[in-house]
Amino acid sequence: MLRGRIVAESLRAGCDLQVRDLRLARVDRQDVTEGAASYQPKVWTLLEVEGPDDVAGELASALTGALAEGGWYAGFRVGADHVVVFPGLAFRYAVGDQAGRAEAVEYGKSAGVPAHQLDWGA
Repeated sequence: MLRGRIVAESLRAGCDLQVRDLRLARVDRQDVTEGAASYQPKVWTLLEVEGPDDVAGELASALTGALAEGGWYAGFRVGADHVVVFPGLAFRYAVGDQAGRAEAVEYGKSAGVPAHQLDWGA
C-alpha cells in the first residue's frame, strides 16, 4: 500500500488534486515555527494519504503539477521505493539506495528546500 504525506500549504492555489482510489487517512496540524523557512507559514496541515500501489505514478504526476514553486516537496513510499516529488519533477528510488536519495536531496536543495526539511529517511 502506498503511504505518504502532503503539506496542504505546499499545494498551489487553484490546484485540483484528484487521484483515483487515494484516500485521506489523517489530517494533522503542526506548529513548525522552529523549522519553517521565512517564506513558509508557521503552521502546517499534514495530509496523510494512502492508496493502492498502482496509483503511485498517477499521484507523482498529479503532484508535479500541484505543488507550489519555491521550496516545497511531497513524498510517499510505495512497496520498497521512496517517491519524492517537487514541482515539475519526481524521483523514485529503492529504500536504501543512497545515490538515489542523494540525487533527490541535491535537487531539493537547488529548488530552495531548506536542507533540514529534506528528512524523509533512507
